[in-house]
Amino acid sequence: MSLKKIAVLVSGSGSNFQQLIDQIHGVFGEIVLVFSNKSDALGLTRGETAGIEAVFLDPKNYTSDEEYNKKIIEILKAKDVELVVLAGYMKIITPNFIDAYPNAIVNVHPALIPSFCGEGFYGMHVHRAVINYGVKVTGATVHFVNEVADGGPIIAQETVKVADDDTPESIQKKVLKIEHQLLPTVVREICLHEFEIHGRLVKKRKR
Repeated sequence: MSLKKIAVLVSGSGSNFQQLIDQIHGVFGEIVLVFSNKSDALGLTRGETAGIEAVFLDPKNYTSDEEYNKKIIEILKAKDVELVVLAGYMKIITPNFIDAYPNAIVNVHPALIPSFCGEGFYGMHVHRAVINYGVKVTGATVHFVNEVADGGPIIAQETVKVADDDTPESIQKKVLKIEHQLLPTVVREICLHEFEIHGRLVKKRKR
């Protein structure tokens, strides 16, 4: 059976992308493309080092997010991409993108959705909000992407404790460690067709 073809979208260092290279690529799925909206994204270099095609597309050359995403879709379809993974991708996913890949776009978010998510909650903003609110547990969520920011069906979550002396920076490190385990696990299970989707509920297939 052929491996599922995967594209990974990044905007920064791509540490989660590196975990997908190390744990998924060539074994459970084939990462055929890494894409970025940032020319200096380290994730592009990670892809090139692994022999994966790396593509940068400048958003400034497009009149709208929809037109930008239309071009991305063309690139992905030309590579026969079946699964899209957002790994620190900081650009809007428009409805035409979602329609092109229904229940086939996954994102990792550095908090326990539905807490600390949605518009404005990204990167260190999330971890500062966690500290300021005083919660005792946070974590990471992998979910399918729909038209609502961080609003798609939840696939998997893992937690970490928030200690009294934690800072946004220390929480970020704790959560990133979880992301590096959670995202590859979910992508592997998707490649192995281990999930069923019923509305908002994502369940493991019964064997």
